[in-house]
Amino acid sequence: MSAISRPTKARYHEPVYWPKHLLPELLPFARILTYGYDTNVRHAFGPPVSKNTVYDTAWDFLISLEAERRAHPSRPIIFVAHSLGGIVVKEMLRRSADFQDHQTHLRQIYECTAAVIFFGTPHGGADPRGFFQHVAEQVVRASGLKVNEQVVNTLLPSSERLRELRDEFGRMARRQGWVIYSFQEQYGVQLLSGKKVVEDVSSCLGDPSLEVTQHIASNHMDMCRFSGLYDHEYRKVVAAFARIKAQIAESQEDQIRQQDLSLILNDTKRKAFLDALSFPALDARKEYQDWFDASKIIGHHGLFWIKGKPGCGKSTLLKFAVQNARRTRKEAEVISFFFNARGDDLERSTLGMYRSLLLQLLRAFPDLQMLVGCSDYTSTQDGGSYDWKITELQTLFVDAFQKLGQRQLICFIDALDECEESQIRDLIIFLEELGEIVISSQINFHACLSSRHYPYISIKNGIELTLEGQEGHDQDIAKYLDSELKAGKGKQCEAIKEEVRNRASGIFLWVALVVQILNKEYDHGRVHALRKRLKEIPDGLDKLFEDILTRDQESMDELILCLQWILYATRPLKREELYYAILSGTDDEALTSASPDAISVEDMERFILSCSKGLAETTKSKTHNVQFIHESVRDFLVGKNGFTKLKTDLGSGQSHERLKQCCCVYMNTYIPDCLPTGTDLPAAPSEEAKDLRERVAKEFPFLQYATQNVLSHADRAEQDGVSQANFIEYFAIRDWIKLHNLVERFQVRRFASNTTLLFVSTKKSLSNLVRTQLVTGSWPSTVAEYFETERYFVPLYAALADYKISGDTLQELLKPILQRADDDRVRGTEYDREKDYQQAAIEALIKIRPHVYPRDHRGLLNWAVSHGQDAVVYFLLANGTINPNLRNPKGQSLLSVAAEQGQ
Repeated sequence: MSAISRPTKARYHEPVYWPKHLLPELLPFARILTYGYDTNVRHAFGPPVSKNTVYDTAWDFLISLEAERRAHPSRPIIFVAHSLGGIVVKEMLRRSADFQDHQTHLRQIYECTAAVIFFGTPHGGADPRGFFQHVAEQVVRASGLKVNEQVVNTLLPSSERLRELRDEFGRMARRQGWVIYSFQEQYGVQLLSGKKVVEDVSSCLGDPSLEVTQHIASNHMDMCRFSGLYDHEYRKVVAAFARIKAQIAESQEDQIRQQDLSLILNDTKRKAFLDALSFPALDARKEYQDWFDASKIIGHHGLFWIKGKPGCGKSTLLKFAVQNARRTRKEAEVISFFFNARGDDLERSTLGMYRSLLLQLLRAFPDLQMLVGCSDYTSTQDGGSYDWKITELQTLFVDAFQKLGQRQLICFIDALDECEESQIRDLIIFLEELGEIVISSQINFHACLSSRHYPYISIKNGIELTLEGQEGHDQDIAKYLDSELKAGKGKQCEAIKEEVRNRASGIFLWVALVVQILNKEYDHGRVHALRKRLKEIPDGLDKLFEDILTRDQESMDELILCLQWILYATRPLKREELYYAILSGTDDEALTSASPDAISVEDMERFILSCSKGLAETTKSKTHNVQFIHESVRDFLVGKNGFTKLKTDLGSGQSHERLKQCCCVYMNTYIPDCLPTGTDLPAAPSEEAKDLRERVAKEFPFLQYATQNVLSHADRAEQDGVSQANFIEYFAIRDWIKLHNLVERFQVRRFASNTTLLFVSTKKSLSNLVRTQLVTGSWPSTVAEYFETERYFVPLYAALADYKISGDTLQELLKPILQRADDDRVRGTEYDREKDYQQAAIEALIKIRPHVYPRDHRGLLNWAVSHGQDAVVYFLLANGTINPNLRNPKGQSLLSVAAEQGQ
């Protein structure tokens, strides 16, 4: 890491570059990488000194290392770092460990780390000022050299963050079982009067049970330079590597033994599972065979579309097809995307689909990644991310597609109907264009789609397969009934199975629900009543859903609230969150006794199953989210007004109002007990704050969602006609800020204790709440209310600076200006010209953001003056938003500049 130096003169003999010339003899099968960063002095007439901090460098290191390891991401890692490089490694590992729930590929670095070897790393705070600055001033600066002061200042002995990082690293190392070596310098340097650059107390973690410490007979600069294999100091390093190598080998043997046992069990289970499915017959279906028949490519252009009724098993079939293609077509690269109407915007849009498929394609064929560097994608100001446009992604995909050569690509896209119809039609046109390229350029490409019959969209060239009515599909249903239905034996059992098959109309989901109902009767000993109960079950999914929801009136309040949460939550709720969310609205007294320690996972799942009457399920993912058993349940409740069958007002507005109330109830239930008393909260990224958030999440599983979304539900309720004026008037903003700051992971997103609800509403882009507050508030003092402790000072600036804040929110903040002008005109005042200026200013302000960063009061006015936006200048000065005496960075009066430009 950086300071593993290239050959220079050493203390006794000419050194060798030991990572290249010596280490391969010790670790012949290891891949050895080096990473450099700028902490060096630099000549004044040379390139500028880097301004990156250690934290910037650590992030760059993590991204670069993950990209370098993608071909073999599970290989164990040994880090070797000198001096400040050790701080970079520790910070990088800390950040890698944080990626548990998102961007999990970045966590692989943390998971695969086996050991860290430090050379002279200042764990406890070195004396960088004494070393770097003193040496630079006394020796180097005379030659016109510079120092990276950002890095130096980050490591001052008083740096609290340095000590925190040392403690965090110790916990990570112990948790993961890493081998830690800390080599310490034995000699000082003459320029520091013989003192060591990093004293022994700082160059170790201070935990003998965790690390091995050893001195290298050299000073700080030369301690990782060696003359050859038999250099006495290098032998110390060899011994460290030998121990690490032995531990890695032992660990890998344990993993192999565990994997062998797992494979035996998995093979047995897998064979039994596959035998129970008839999907392997997919290969035998004529349509599927024709799809891969090269002689018939002219007719279908590589496109295959599976269609079927809701619940007939399309997604299940396509998932099997993906697995089958990867297993049987080894020479092909398989990419896939499954639309999810219950997910976020990217999961249910073609924008997300193009991004996902393109990412899979570029990762599969790294040589195509060069195309990204040549494209004209649009950069945003949000931390270097990109504001992708569909046309840009399509162009990139076509460019990559045309460079596939003879490589085979198979693409699967499921549940097209869960995307907007206009987007589907655009996608089909794009696939047809790809089909033309397949023929003209002889590209080996196949695309398989699945969707419902509606919306009906035709395709010029392609094979279509209607799932229901297929002989293999009917056999699947028959096998399922043989395996799952409890109906006794004899003629009655066979008659029931036959009736279910005949009435199913190919709808696999209908069969599964009917089996659940009949099995419940069987378990109650009512074998004699099975035929009667089957006749009472209506045909078709919609009628069946209605029957399930209305057949009895048991626990209807819990049923309705459960459905509302699954339908209208801002994100899918976890199992524990939904359990307490329902209690908050139906039995708030139980919240005090239903602690997580007293309620088991099985209890929660039975409760959710009962509340939803079997229409919801807990996913098997790590987060255990709760969702409907099928998207057709949502279609019935919302698209087909199934909620009206429950004879209650369950529209969007009333639903969000009730969810908001649940959040308020939960936040007011003994939550203050978890807040620290007498002191401020610890800094959000600190280990103490992290431990506090984990403890609170365990004791109060619903608190994070309730706190972060109570205002969002209020905003949606206001939008849909449920007034929030009373809620706004009595909302305890100070208490909410305490809870928000408690669960917030990022310091910059915390709010000051005196922040107003209007400022919070603006930052969260809640335009309806903003409008409601401005109706009863005053302008401009309300909108331009000044908060020195906040990042953007005033709500209007926040809306202008942050592109994530919606244009609707900004529009609401500016509306009172026009309203005031209208009121003045009614009183007979001539304000036509002023209103024109204000309207033009509003339009310009909305158009220019987020290009304006108005934290500095001069920023917005300076932009308006320099760009000739006279309407914006008039708007800002006339409404008292900005001081007219401000000057630009050149010291010029902004008004004088405006006058010179004729404004």
